[in-house]
Amino acid sequence: MTKMTNNMMQTRTLIAVVWITSAGAAWAQVPPAGPAPQEARAAPPLPAPLVSADPFGYVREPFHFDFNLNEPFLLAQNAPFQIAPGGRGGSDDNLYQNGQNALDNRRWDQALQSFSQVAARGGSRADGATYWKAYTLNKLGRRDEALAAIAELRKTYSGSRWLEDAGVLELEMKQAAGQSVTPESQPDEELKLLALNGLMQSDPQRALPLIENLLKSAQSPKLKKNAVYVLAQNGSPRARQVLEQIARGGNNPDLQAAAVRYLGERGDSGQLLWEIYGSTGDAGVKRQILNSFSSRGDRDHMTQIAKTEKDTSLRLTAIRQLGAGSYGAELMQIYQAEASADIKRQILSTLASSSSTDRLMEIIRTEKDANLRRSAIQQLSTSGSTGDTLLQLYSSEQDEKSKQAIVDALGNQNNAKALVSLARAEKDLQMKRRIVQKLSGISSSEAADYLAELLK
Repeated sequence: MTKMTNNMMQTRTLIAVVWITSAGAAWAQVPPAGPAPQEARAAPPLPAPLVSADPFGYVREPFHFDFNLNEPFLLAQNAPFQIAPGGRGGSDDNLYQNGQNALDNRRWDQALQSFSQVAARGGSRADGATYWKAYTLNKLGRRDEALAAIAELRKTYSGSRWLEDAGVLELEMKQAAGQSVTPESQPDEELKLLALNGLMQSDPQRALPLIENLLKSAQSPKLKKNAVYVLAQNGSPRARQVLEQIARGGNNPDLQAAAVRYLGERGDSGQLLWEIYGSTGDAGVKRQILNSFSSRGDRDHMTQIAKTEKDTSLRLTAIRQLGAGSYGAELMQIYQAEASADIKRQILSTLASSSSTDRLMEIIRTEKDANLRRSAIQQLSTSGSTGDTLLQLYSSEQDEKSKQAIVDALGNQNNAKALVSLARAEKDLQMKRRIVQKLSGISSSEAADYLAELLK
């Protein structure tokens, strides 16, 4: 009982020291502020948030560190995937993220199931999944199977960036070979994060080597990613240097993507991110950099990726992000130089979603490929174009299928007035029948009056 009491007192003392240290740093740096928002008042009594000026020109929001280990770490605010439920379905990305979330919540069996599936598929995430499979097996006390998984990683993926992490894990397992390993006996990660954050605020020079060592050790994905987060909040040149090393690929791809995200929040990192984009072959890291370019409004680099990237998925992402930024002129340049009809269709869809009616009209007038012209007409009908615009196109259109596409577009808009106008002027009986068919599906007085007129 005395030993347990002493341990509890030591833990409380540690937490108190961290709180006092962090709060002292906050009082030293931040002038008194007004009442805290309702959300902050409802939170646990953590140290006051820190606001610091970044020497590189980036101004951070007040520092709030999330110690809730029951919430999954999200690598990106607008992540390109959703977490799938357990089971054999879902993409590699879904299953991989599902496995990491299970690790964060110490659901070892679920994590093992997810990582085993990804590893067995042999896709782009297979080497990382094999490492985390070994990590999870060790957590379950199945050391021999964990070592076998590491051996499989070395054999199958001899050039993997996960081999260094695997070597550290293997060494730690061998050093602990005489000890009993159970999930319940693992160190408290919340205390580690709490202490790490407090030390980073009070004594960064002492904390930085500890963070570097932590990132090189066999720790959980959440602990490592949150360590990168703590690193990114410090404005010292040394912290920036370590963060850049990670972003350039000094650690495994998961941590690289996390570092890239935080670098992307700084105002002076555009050229560095572009260098990393050109030097990495990891699609996940590239996608994170592309997201950073989008959030920064970096149209030049997004345009360059949309023009030259060999990965079609990344090219399409860049095109959609250009559309979201209303960069219609850049999209038109890409369209005119593009040879792929599929890419051109994506650009048409993007122009429509950004309501670029004038540019769609220009493509309809100049595009020689009849199929693409019809696609442009279909997209025009969804871009908020008026019936007058479609009527103008119809009167000058010579291709019968393109005319049909215009009629269909007006029908989708329930534009009875425009369809009646076309029907009255149309001489071709087949086309007139198509127009009347569309009118018969529209509930309006104009459509009803014209249909009644045809029956006289």
